[in-house]
Amino acid sequence: MKKALILFLFTFVNTTQAQQVFQKKLLLMGSDFGITVVCQNDSIAQLRIQDAITEIKRIEKLISSWDSTSETSRINANAGIKPVVVSEELFNLISRAKLISKLTDGAFDISYASMDKIWKFDGSMKTFPSAAAIAASVSKVGYKNIIMNGQDHSVFLKLKGMRIGFGAIGKGYAADTAKKLLQSKGVKAGIINASGDMNTWGKQPNGKYWEVAITNPMNKHKAFAVLPLKRGAIVTSGNYEKYVVFNGKRYSHIIDPRTGVPASGIISASVFASSAELADALATSLFVMGVETGLNRINQLKNTACILIDDQGKIHTSNTIKLKTNGQ
Repeated sequence: MKKALILFLFTFVNTTQAQQVFQKKLLLMGSDFGITVVCQNDSIAQLRIQDAITEIKRIEKLISSWDSTSETSRINANAGIKPVVVSEELFNLISRAKLISKLTDGAFDISYASMDKIWKFDGSMKTFPSAAAIAASVSKVGYKNIIMNGQDHSVFLKLKGMRIGFGAIGKGYAADTAKKLLQSKGVKAGIINASGDMNTWGKQPNGKYWEVAITNPMNKHKAFAVLPLKRGAIVTSGNYEKYVVFNGKRYSHIIDPRTGVPASGIISASVFASSAELADALATSLFVMGVETGLNRINQLKNTACILIDDQGKIHTSNTIKLKTNGQ
């Protein structure tokens, strides 16, 4: 999914203060990452940043479907053949993914990786795929066919050719685990920005909350809102660059895993939650569920909120959001 640009607003303090903000940007998991920590000095900060990098690389190894030796690849290779015993960590991640699938009525589904790629969003598609082609493309998708055995921590994909993938949840999970590790090592505040999947903790050295400026999808060079980040994690996803138009209707590159048809109606979704993993999954789901159903579902969840922008440019917010727009 295309991650919308998000800008964290903070002030670097001078070196005479006890706590300072240190930041490093790099490529991890095939995406742009930013690691920000509040520490006493540069030497400590660099050690803690390296700790976070090592942890993120560990998560990548765990969930990679490109690495033939990973646990995820072994699950996929044995689809329709036999269960695969995996680590408790991966078992729990897949279990949580299934719970989110149930919560979203299948709008989120890690077995989306089984989907045949019949849609192209590079401008080359000229005709709408046939109903038969669409149905066939999702014939092996379905979270209910992921069989979990809690006794031996095994995972079994019932259908041959079925696959799971963590593209819509993996970077969020990596942000969460890196944050947890840094907290355990005494880092009192920071930001893990996993290509738009962000988790924060603590406050800036000046005592203020971290602030997030959310990009206006109608003008990527401007932010339409600035909010203090108190909930911990935020994920903003947008579909305003990758889409197709048929009969005057705009279809997102985000495919409904239940129907095989691209989502429509929403061009940007920002989700605030206690974890980046959950926010990541819900941001994807909201595109599929649509404005009305999506807002209703978010309003039923504790410590979770969202901002949606529809394809007409109208802003919709969940009940607990109060926007502070730029310039106000």
